Amino acid sequence: MADDVQDPGPVAPDRSDWTWVLDKRCPDCGFDASRVRPQELPTIVRDARPRFVAVLGRADVRDRPSANTWSALEYGGHVRDMSQVMTERLEQILAAGGELVQFADWDQNEAASTQQYWRADPVAVSRQLTESLDRAADLYAGPTEEQWAWPARRSDGTRFTAGTLAQYFLHELTHHLWDVRG
Repeated sequence: MADDVQDPGPVAPDRSDWTWVLDKRCPDCGFDASRVRPQELPTIVRDARPRFVAVLGRADVRDRPSANTWSALEYGGHVRDMSQVMTERLEQILAAGGELVQFADWDQNEAASTQQYWRADPVAVSRQLTESLDRAADLYAGPTEEQWAWPARRSDGTRFTAGTLAQYFLHELTHHLWDVRG
């Protein structure tokens, strides 16, 4: 953590329900879930990893493009944590053996605030992000065709399968690379 970094203040919370990206192409980043099979996640994640690492090495990594937009460093912290959450969620689905899983809530805005993403050391975030994405790629390489159909439900009632969770994860990754223009 960098103690000499000034708090840029909170970013307006994103309360959007982004699950619509499972049904139609994202007009911003271009991600189209209908064109991506869950089994492709490991390759896509491993391809994205060095791009995020490069972004975290930029001189402007702490700069916010606007007052209500995270810096590349803050996006890096978010993607690191989101990757961990998506990995834990797939572990829950697989451990349930096909029974419906209820996911605990994860508030990305609270995580950003509590962990002070803006104060983080970019080198440490880069290392942690690499580890998190590698772990996700390894786990998502394992499900069988049957397991991709196993169900889960988010705390807001939104239903997923292991496969749609993988697609949702890939949109998050793709979209945040677009956000930082990685």
